Amino acid sequence: MDKSTATMTRGPLARQILAFSIPLMLSYVMQVLFNMADIAVVGRFAGPEALGSVGSTAILVSLFTGFLIGIGSGVNAITARFLGAEAERDARETVHTSAIVCPLIGLLLLAVGVIFSRGVLEIMGTKDELIDGAALYLRIVFLGMPALAVYNFGSAVMSAIGDTRRPLIFLTAAGVLNVALNLLFVIVCRMDVAGVAVATIISQYVSAALIVISLLREKSVIALRLPQLKLSPAKARMVLAIGVPSGCQNAIFALANLFIQAGVNSFDAVMVEGNSAAANADGLVYDVMAAFYGACSSFMGQNFGARKKDRALKSYFISLAYSFGSGALLGVLLVAFGRQFLSLFTTESAVIEAGMNRLGVMGFSYAFSAFMDCAIAASRGLGKSVAPMVFVFLGSCVFRVIWVFTVFAHFHTIQSLYLLYIFSWTLTAVAENIYFFRVYRRQRWD
Repeated sequence: MDKSTATMTRGPLARQILAFSIPLMLSYVMQVLFNMADIAVVGRFAGPEALGSVGSTAILVSLFTGFLIGIGSGVNAITARFLGAEAERDARETVHTSAIVCPLIGLLLLAVGVIFSRGVLEIMGTKDELIDGAALYLRIVFLGMPALAVYNFGSAVMSAIGDTRRPLIFLTAAGVLNVALNLLFVIVCRMDVAGVAVATIISQYVSAALIVISLLREKSVIALRLPQLKLSPAKARMVLAIGVPSGCQNAIFALANLFIQAGVNSFDAVMVEGNSAAANADGLVYDVMAAFYGACSSFMGQNFGARKKDRALKSYFISLAYSFGSGALLGVLLVAFGRQFLSLFTTESAVIEAGMNRLGVMGFSYAFSAFMDCAIAASRGLGKSVAPMVFVFLGSCVFRVIWVFTVFAHFHTIQSLYLLYIFSWTLTAVAENIYFFRVYRRQRWD
């Protein structure tokens, strides 16, 4: 048994989950910082219009990157399960099959994004003064989708054996490069929106190259060997059976948020810009919490493979406690220091005040999303992904759309728009937890 596998299936869980999650957390945060660095640089050095252009794309970028992260979760769950069961041949086949499937999905998303990005921005009601810059930013950023797919593949494979440190190192190096290129392209080259987009994709290809080189040099069961690159239809189906619903589930959140963005766009440009600045906190908080969901899925998958029932359930509760606590702490800090946070992205006092409308509601709401997302991650670790996706679609998409056209349409205040988050999370969490515990009880653990 691999040492990392033994660590996941034996020993003190609380400490192990925390040690696993911290590098993963920092890796996720670095991905958020790619986009935050773009918005901070254009907001401070290119003006509020450029800020609004880049910020208006955040939901669409999240839709595509969320789908790729979901595909990676399928790679992680299946690889972790085979490792827990000590089925090394199956684990190797999963790695090499995923190394083919993930880049192909990245190329497909690139094509879709380049072709349809402007049309979707128009449907969202993006302001006339922002849409040209937003469309340009998106078309350049979508060129980085294959690189992002490769990085998420490598990160998922490494996380399956408990290695979350190397993906962090690679992403940190790419993140530093991204910030440096942002400053060069925007301040020196005066490229504003195009500059930050080019900096982002260069950084993504660097992180992808680093993680592939590391896998090629790897000595363990997850090593990537070019002669072994072969598509196993059975392993591809297993990965996609979890990855596609998980990716769709992430995309559903972004799709629902398109209606929210359309609601925000019904206010003036200052409110749109303030929302764009404040929305940076979402990715930051969600991804800190998501590190514990990743831990939950990996630990659940390996202990399911090893048939350790009690340890698998304990993994869920510990991950839930960590994710709720981190969301609550960060939310309170954002409420207390929201103006300082927003000043990273804009110097306009009116934009900062508009952004505080969002932070004032969301800061007290973030933590409650843990009950929904941790149950989803636990179900994924047990190999279940379709039903959680359906619950997300109903609770966090259909419900949000209904809210926008009823509650928000009636009050038409920005606060009534932001309140839909906590109500939809609560509704979805109830359904997800009922489903997870039913699946857990019905699994064969002997």
